[in-house]
Amino acid sequence: MAGLGGGFSAGEHDGGTAAGADGGAARWAGGRNELGLYAISVAAELVGTGQQNLRLYERKGLLTPERTDGGTRRYSEANLVTLRRIGVLLDEGLNLAGVKLVLELEAANRGLAEDNRGLTEDNRELRADNRGLRKDLKRARGSSQPD
Repeated sequence: MAGLGGGFSAGEHDGGTAAGADGGAARWAGGRNELGLYAISVAAELVGTGQQNLRLYERKGLLTPERTDGGTRRYSEANLVTLRRIGVLLDEGLNLAGVKLVLELEAANRGLAEDNRGLTEDNRELRADNRGLRKDLKRARGSSQPD
């Protein structure tokens, strides 16, 4: 892998987070996934790369770790997922500009899929309402028909 470990294949990952989105913080029910828990040295070790690579990825806009009041970077679990995704994409031959575009497109795709799920649910509700209205109309027409 191009400097990053983690054992992820392209098909196993959910797509990381978009550059410039929310700093690589995918939402988790408890919020723990978005908390900056790891110093740069620990994050680099966890994903199998050097600290200089993490700084470079930040400069290139691939992710934005949290910062302490003193300016120390703190990486979240979601940042680690994104870093692993970056490694997979680099291993596949993309340069950092290509990686950034892929992360942005994957984030946009996740947003569209979420919108689609919402629209599908809205459509189900509208169809149920429509069935009810049709029944009401049929009853109303039936009671107003002359015998």
